[in-house]
Amino acid sequence: MMLRKLLLVTSAILLAGWQATAQQTTSSPITEAVAAQPAVAFASTAKDTDTVSKPPMPAASPHAAETKEKHKGKKDEYTGPNTIVQLAPTPMLDDQGIQRLDPDGKPMWNAPVMQQRDKRGHPLFTAEGKPVFQTATDLGYDEHGKKLHMKKVKPPKMIPVSIARGTLTVDGMTGKTALNYDIADLKYIYLYAPGIGVAVVSNEPFPGATEQKSAFSNNTLTVTIEDHTLQLASEKRLLSKKVEPAYVLVDRGFKLPSIFPVIGYGTVRKAPYAWPGAKPNVRLADDEAPPPPVDLLPTQLLTPCPTGQMRKAGPVVLPGQTAPPQPCVPIKSVTAQAATAKTKTVVAETAKNDARSSTDK
Repeated sequence: MMLRKLLLVTSAILLAGWQATAQQTTSSPITEAVAAQPAVAFASTAKDTDTVSKPPMPAASPHAAETKEKHKGKKDEYTGPNTIVQLAPTPMLDDQGIQRLDPDGKPMWNAPVMQQRDKRGHPLFTAEGKPVFQTATDLGYDEHGKKLHMKKVKPPKMIPVSIARGTLTVDGMTGKTALNYDIADLKYIYLYAPGIGVAVVSNEPFPGATEQKSAFSNNTLTVTIEDHTLQLASEKRLLSKKVEPAYVLVDRGFKLPSIFPVIGYGTVRKAPYAWPGAKPNVRLADDEAPPPPVDLLPTQLLTPCPTGQMRKAGPVVLPGQTAPPQPCVPIKSVTAQAATAKTKTVVAETAKNDARSSTDK
């Protein structure tokens, strides 16, 4: 039994030695290729392993990202002024450079001009640090950075009236001649006659007025005050081709320091009304008539003021009175004086009210 086991072990050892010798002495191209494949595969695998096995970059911590964001916010934080500059309102002027009045006789002002805002809603300045103001075509942005656009507002219907080489008669007698007025928008026409008073005339109804039918007829305006007739005649048509009524308010108590009739126009319907000058007559080539008497000529229109200037408000000069010189002055100086006067008035009223309160206590 022991001999058999010994023989089996010896045979196994000899067989293993023979197989090893055969592998070392015999080789073929196929065997070499097969033997080389594991090396190539290993090399490729090793390359891929080098690429994939690189250690990943450490991710930024939330604290670092938050710090960076805070730093960026501080860098872009706006530190300039937040107050919008507003220019003082300017007087609304007529053709003579005189401030207009509303129907209640109060001075009229243009809306104040505001400073523009940029896309972030901040006040806009030039490179020199001067405020940029809104214009009719560029309003800038609002406080939220939204672009502002000019609202399309339908302009009110205007009624222009042109009186050319007109004549004002009272009961058929000439009171004024050489009347030349360009009324941009008809509100009221004033017809005054000594001893009669003034007729405030409009083509639209207004409080206290009475309708007079067929008053506007082609190139004439005829108004009746009790038993007197006042008529304005022009070489041009006054309103439309058709006959239209007029609405008339008679102020019998109003008097002018003039012994001749007077015509005026404006936007107020209470004394002292408005009496602008007339444009000069253009003498025609074939006009050989002598000039009319000075008393029958209207007061002449003042020449317009240069841009940025106006005539200061002074005492009311009525027809028949000698007007003092009214030179044109810068609008800024007039606005500053008006603001100073308003401030003084407010201070005086405040002091008066405080004094009353102290007395009551």
